[in-house]
Amino acid sequence: MNDFDVPDGIDVLRVFCGPDGGHGNALGVVRDGRRYPDDDSRQALARELGFSETVFVDDPERGTVDIRTPGLRLPFVGHPLVGAAWLLDIEVLELPVGDVTARQDGEFTWITGRPEWVPPRTLEQYASVAEVEALTGPPPGDGWLYVWAWEDEAAGRVRARAFPRRGDSVDEDEATGAAAMLLSAALGRALNITQGRGSQILTAPAPDGTYEVGGRVLLAVAS
Repeated sequence: MNDFDVPDGIDVLRVFCGPDGGHGNALGVVRDGRRYPDDDSRQALARELGFSETVFVDDPERGTVDIRTPGLRLPFVGHPLVGAAWLLDIEVLELPVGDVTARQDGEFTWITGRPEWVPPRTLEQYASVAEVEALTGPPPGDGWLYVWAWEDEAAGRVRARAFPRRGDSVDEDEATGAAAMLLSAALGRALNITQGRGSQILTAPAPDGTYEVGGRVLLAVAS
C-alpha cells in the first residue's frame, strides 16, 4: 500500500519535503484512534500500510498519539511528530517519554525533544557524499544504521541515508527526524540534512539540552 491506496479515515502526509516540495517520508495518520482500539488492530494496520511509521491520534486536543512501525511501537520518533503537529495544529504532543513541544515557522514545522528519548541508532560517518549515495541497499549488519557525510562542514550541511534493518518491509527510511536529532547532538551543532532521495531535515540545539527538528509537511491524501 505504499502507493497511498489507504483505507478511509486515514490521512497520508509527506514529512521533511525538499525545497521544491518533493520527496519527504510518507506518514499515515489515523485521526480517530478509537477506530483501532487495541494493540493488535493498530499493529495490523501499520503493517498493512507499510509506511515507516503510522500515528494513531488518541486525543487531538491534548496531542496524545501512539506511533507504530510495521513491526513495533515506538516511544519517540521525529517525522511522525512533525507530521502530527502540522496536521493537528497543536503546540504540545503527549508521549509516554514526556511532552514534545511544537511550533510553526513559515513553511517549517518544528518539534522539540531530547536525544535520550530516541531508541538506539548507529551513526556511521562516510568519507564522502559519493560513498553515501553509492549505496544500493542496507549495508550488512543488524540494528538501525544512519550513514552520513559532510557536504559542507562549515555550513553544517550533511548528506545522509537511513537503514532500519529491522527485518520488516522498510529497507530504507526516506527521512528520519530522530536520527537527525542524534547526529546533531553528537556533533553539538545545528544541521541542514539532505536524506534519502532529496528530503530536507533541519536541526537546532537549545541551551537546556533539548534539540529542535524541523521540516516541511505536505498533505498527500486526505481522509
